[in-house]
Amino acid sequence: MSESKRGGLDLRQVRRKAIAVAPENWVRAETLLPGENLPLVIQPAIREMSLHVWAADHRDFIEARLLRHGAIIFRGFGLEGADEFERFVRAVSSQVMEYRERSSPRSQVSGHIYTSTDYPADQSIFPHNEHSYTLTWPMKLYFYCQTPADSGGETPLADCRKVFARITPQTRERFIKKRWMLVRNYGDGFGLPWRTVFNMTERSEVEEYCRRSGIEVEWKDGDRLRTRQVREPAALHPRTGEWVWFNHLTFFHVTTLPPAIRDGLLAQFREEDLPTNTYYGDGSPIEPSVLEELRQAYLRELVAAPWQKGDIALIDNMLTSHARHPFHGPRKILFAMAEPFHRSDLKKIETQV
Repeated sequence: MSESKRGGLDLRQVRRKAIAVAPENWVRAETLLPGENLPLVIQPAIREMSLHVWAADHRDFIEARLLRHGAIIFRGFGLEGADEFERFVRAVSSQVMEYRERSSPRSQVSGHIYTSTDYPADQSIFPHNEHSYTLTWPMKLYFYCQTPADSGGETPLADCRKVFARITPQTRERFIKKRWMLVRNYGDGFGLPWRTVFNMTERSEVEEYCRRSGIEVEWKDGDRLRTRQVREPAALHPRTGEWVWFNHLTFFHVTTLPPAIRDGLLAQFREEDLPTNTYYGDGSPIEPSVLEELRQAYLRELVAAPWQKGDIALIDNMLTSHARHPFHGPRKILFAMAEPFHRSDLKKIETQV
């Protein structure tokens, strides 16, 4: 993979700082960057170690460090293929999730193991928290590098606690008061069709799902669908009690797209018919200056490490957002979601932060 930098710093020239050792001395745990909390890298300290066996016996060790760092890279364990990846996922998490209410194309590999987002290699993917627009989201995400790209293709991470802190109090308070709205259109020739998104074939099924999920449904002619859903922009993490910026409002806004794609969509669709777009929760437009503030809050926190074959990245989906850099050559990253959490279980967000 390509050289990885944070603020112009070449990560491969940085000496890592050892910070933790498992009680059994089976692994080494060290941060990737001095002075940076994210991510933690865990490597075997002994030969021929079974990662999924060790993980099943040390869930508390993994959980404690995940909550501290937000993401862990397991490296050098010699994992081979989707089956070994799934064994590790199930060793750490008791409930693996199906990919529902989809927003990006993925291919199912086996069971609940999928490819990472199947976007063209020359495109970036903006930082986001998986399924933050739904009522139920995964608390843990898993990525497995089966084939690293020849260059590029990193999965940059951003600490959502720091993203929250970067946003001005005025902007945070405005969104917490108004919330944010996602508008999606299906069946207009761009993006995923509604049957794929909801994994359902009948309109009545979709209507019932949306009713239970707090989503407004509007059927259009030609078997087309428009949905609206209003969500909270931030949350208190249920385990750490820390504020995190947890939403898709920047990711889904049309102005976050690359200029060529954005301009093409705006030339083809009316704003209300765009595949996805976001607003304040009352439906009013978000100011361009606010959107730029939000984009910069993410981008200034990104840390990107080159993938190595066999790497597994375990991410706390509320503490850490993830993205993707463009790449050259073949690249295969597998993906799984686990440990569903329902929005109703969050502590009530106060108007003032």
